[in-house]
Amino acid sequence: MTQHITPRRLVSLIPLLTRRARRLARSRAEAEDLVQDTLLSLCQRLHDGSRVDDLPAYAMRMLSNRARRGLRVQATDELEDDHALTEPDALLRLDCADTLAAIAKLPKAQRQLMDLVVAGETSPRALSNATGLPLGTVMSRLARARAKLRFVLSD
Repeated sequence: MTQHITPRRLVSLIPLLTRRARRLARSRAEAEDLVQDTLLSLCQRLHDGSRVDDLPAYAMRMLSNRARRGLRVQATDELEDDHALTEPDALLRLDCADTLAAIAKLPKAQRQLMDLVVAGETSPRALSNATGLPLGTVMSRLARARAKLRFVLSD
């Protein structure tokens, strides 16, 4: 059954939206802005006379979409502002070369997993699926490989 969006129904959503926004946002102020943005959009729908089947679910979806959109815009802004003018760093390249050389010296089982990590597989579950190894085996091999790399690279 569709219902009209009323101010009273919007006010009752504030605590629910606030709790969800605090989980999605990086700061309290960002969460408050997210809730306010969502409520303003819902108020616009109220003004338009819109009807919604399940207002709490609709409001939560709207809040989540706004949070995701905000993260995408922020990530793009940070990338454009911070990384566009970054010049290559020779010391960083040397560190990477040292790390890759240390990985090459690991035992074969550990090296194979670390090679997948270098290639971009960061989830132990994805590594487990890619290699066919049990998740626990992957976790222990990664832990040993990382400990050995820390030891070798600390010199």
